[in-house]
Amino acid sequence: MFSIIQAAGWPIWPLVACSILALALVIERFLSLQTAKIAPPRLLDEALAVSRSSVPAPDVVTQLERNSALGEVLASGFRALNSDPRCTEVDLRATMENTGRAVAHRLERYLSALATIASAAPLLGLLGTVIGMIEIFGSQSPAGGATGGNPAQLAHGISVALYNTAFGLIVAIPSLIFWRYFRVRVDEYLLTLELSAERFVRHLNTLRGK
Repeated sequence: MFSIIQAAGWPIWPLVACSILALALVIERFLSLQTAKIAPPRLLDEALAVSRSSVPAPDVVTQLERNSALGEVLASGFRALNSDPRCTEVDLRATMENTGRAVAHRLERYLSALATIASAAPLLGLLGTVIGMIEIFGSQSPAGGATGGNPAQLAHGISVALYNTAFGLIVAIPSLIFWRYFRVRVDEYLLTLELSAERFVRHLNTLRGK
């Protein structure tokens, strides 16, 4: 592998850096976007159960907030009622929406960087291809044409061009696939958070009237 990188010349090093960065981002997003950390399936039902008659104690709310992203959104509704038991439904929705926006921003973290790598890698490969072509033309003698050129230099220029083109695609294609996968996954989580928050606001509105 290292011999291929050496043969491709210096233009491939930015692609190597992009591949390492893309791998790190993919691993980080896989670890961060786990269902247990974002929206545990039974968390909403548990939050509804513990607050069936009244808002739970602050320590319970804190534990809920630390549970997951969904718990953070639900806990913001509890805190709004704790700070002002007569707050309006509009205030409840605004508080939970603000928390939801912060959570959504965290869920989408690094996705733009992964998309940038997917878009830039083919261009970096094209840059290496152009540089390889320049070396090919530079290997030709001024008057002798292809027959008077340096065969070793000609072969090196072709290898630089092909290796960079291939490596650019090798980096870009998985990056694009994982970006689409994480984008869909985040959208699903955001829909779950939105629907759960809507149901929870209606529940808190009944508590507010008690």
